[in-house]
Formats: sequence, structure tokens, C-alpha cells
Amino acid sequence: MADLIVLSPAGLYCPAGDFHIDPWRPVPRAVLTHGHADHARAGMGHYHAAAQGLPVLRWRLGAIDITPHDWGAPVRLGAATVSFHPAGHVLGSAQIRVEVDGEVWVVSGDFKRQPDPSCTPFEVVRCDTFITEATFALPIYRWPDTPRVIDEILDWREECAARDETAVLFVYALGKAQRLLAELARHPRGGQVGPVLLHGAVATGVSVYRQAGIALAETQTMADHAAQSATSPVATAATGEHGTAGRLVLAPPGAAGSPWLRRCTRPSLGFASGWMQLRGNRRRRNVDRGFIVSDHADWPDLLRTIDETGARRILAMHGDTEALIRYLREQGRDAAALGAELRRGEDD
Repeated sequence: MADLIVLSPAGLYCPAGDFHIDPWRPVPRAVLTHGHADHARAGMGHYHAAAQGLPVLRWRLGAIDITPHDWGAPVRLGAATVSFHPAGHVLGSAQIRVEVDGEVWVVSGDFKRQPDPSCTPFEVVRCDTFITEATFALPIYRWPDTPRVIDEILDWREECAARDETAVLFVYALGKAQRLLAELARHPRGGQVGPVLLHGAVATGVSVYRQAGIALAETQTMADHAAQSATSPVATAATGEHGTAGRLVLAPPGAAGSPWLRRCTRPSLGFASGWMQLRGNRRRRNVDRGFIVSDHADWPDLLRTIDETGARRILAMHGDTEALIRYLREQGRDAAALGAELRRGEDD
């Protein structure tokens, strides 16, 4: 049987169903895994996506022509039967299951196996061929338990408060910010933080998650906090004009080195990402603290997931494909890279 999914100039393409998965050029019919910009692009004729991800896609892409699908519900596209299954990456992120004449392929999209209160957990989908991401496909990448990382962030915030500094944590605006806020909402020490202050670019996505019913820690936009501080009769040298000393602030990485940082009283800078596993990345980011938390699978979870799918064939894309393929072949597995490497996304 011919491959069910191939790499075309517009991205992954299913000939039997005549649709593309996460295409990077305009196509008539796009099946999306999730709303990050390197997977969901404007300009497609029609979209198919998991229903849970619809609010995110509306936020990111605006008024698009889209058909939402419930988890696991099969839909016929041409000669292919397609269904969406949770990927555990961000709200509404999906794996795409494609079946043609009894042959089953699964496109993982971006996924993780760690618990995350802000999205539906990953679901193992049995298949013949598994197309996996390989963002962190090196043995060095092994994630600590998230509650432990939240403790580290809270300790850092308290250290900053003792020095009359602002703890400014750079996070990705879709997924990472909401995950940390969801973790804070249920953490025993989360209530000690007070409202977490948000950069405007982060606040929009937080609002989308709240409207979707995700429980998040209390937040306040920097603009609202500044307006409130301006009417306060108390202003000290320690708190500054906007009174952010001792507060935890979430901002996108793009705010680093920008004039926006002047809104924060003596900012101490942190970054939450899987890339913080390597100290060199912390230096390159020019941050004071790095916190290891990722919305992708680490090395052990990549291997575990591949085994649990039962796939006879593994195709890898996005990231360190060579290392993963070499390891799998050494284990006697049928593994190969799927096309050229794609650029790093906004969600690592």
C-alpha cells in the first residue's frame, strides 16, 4: 500500500482524503493539530480541528470556515476516515488518526505526557505508522515534576520580594502561561502570590482559557494594575510608580530587552522552557533564572509513547530527528525522517 501521508510543498498531505495536516501554504482543506503559529496558519479554504481547540483557533486565526470535531468521533474525508485524539500539548491540541482500507497512521502533532491541568491528557492511539515530533529528542532532556518547578518559581518570587524586585517570568503566550497559572491555582502555596500580573500579549490567551472553563490563578493585567496604582495614595521608592516589587509577572519572550520592562520595579528575569535544561541557553537568553518546564515530550516519554502505539514504522519530524532515528534503528525499529527540518515554534 502507498503511504497514507506524504510530504508535499504545502506540508503533510493525505492523497486518499485530499487534505493537508498543518499546512504552511494555502490549501483547500486543512486538518489542524493545534493553534500554535507553526501549525495553524491563515488562508486555508476550510479547516477541520478538535472542538476543544476552537476558541484558541478563533483567537489566533479570526473568522475562519471551520468544522469542529469531538474527541474520537470519526469523519469521512474522501476515502479516508479521520478522527481527533488528545495530544496533551495545549488546550484542544490533537493527534490526527487517519485510516484507509484498514491501515492506520497517526500524526502526533506536538504532544506531552506530563500531567497538565490546563488541557486534556494525551491519549495513546494504536497505529501502524506513527509520525512523531522530535523537538526534545535527545537523552539529556528529562523533565522534572512540574509541582517541584512551581515550588522553585515561588521560592524565586519570594527571594525577589525580599530584595524589593519584580519576578518577571518569560513564558509562551499560548500554553505555557496558562499551564503555570493552572498549576498555581491548585498548588498549596499558590494563594500566597496574590494576583499574577500579565503582559497584554499573555492576558488575551489567559482570557480565552478562562472562557473555556479552565481554572487558573487570579490575574491582573499590567495596564489595570498601573491604573489602580495611579489612584493609590501610597507610592514609595521601593514599589515604584507601578508598585510591582514582590510581584510575579508573566510576559512573552519578546518583552525581553524592550521598553515594556521599565514598567517593572527592578526586574529579575526568569524563563520557563524545556530549553532551560541547558545552562548555555540561560546565558544566551540573558536571564537570571531558568525553570525547566516544557509542553513537549522529553526523551523517556518519546520512547515510551512510540512503544505504546505499537507502530511498526516511525517517522520523525520537528527537531532532533537524527538522534531519535539512529537510536530507534539501533533497537531494530523501522524509522526515518519525514522531510526537511521545520523551524522551531513558539511553544517550547
